[in-house]
Amino acid sequence: MRDDTPKARFTQARSLRRNMTVAEDMLWRCLRGRAFEGLKFRRQVPIGPYIADFACLERRLIVELDGRPHEKPEQKAHDRRRDAWFFANGWRVLRLDNERVIGGAALNDIALWMRPPSSDPR
Repeated sequence: MRDDTPKARFTQARSLRRNMTVAEDMLWRCLRGRAFEGLKFRRQVPIGPYIADFACLERRLIVELDGRPHEKPEQKAHDRRRDAWFFANGWRVLRLDNERVIGGAALNDIALWMRPPSSDPR
């Protein structure tokens, strides 16, 4: 990850870690220190040309928190391109509204995504 990521991206990620939103801070308190299912999450981590809100490298899962700015058409288009890049590079992306985090439902959503895919043909 680090080899091809510009130094400026790491500086930007560090700034984002220092200035998290309320929802990001709430979720980070639940994920940090392997507190969630023993999995290690990183916050505001540079991956390729982007910075992921939260990433579990072991499960190749990115968790993105979406607030009001993500409702704008141009931001939705950017998010689609971003998600496509992550997918093409072997990542899954779970997008959660900030309200789900603040309301306490985000951990259930993440737990569902952490389950291995079912081989049940139903």
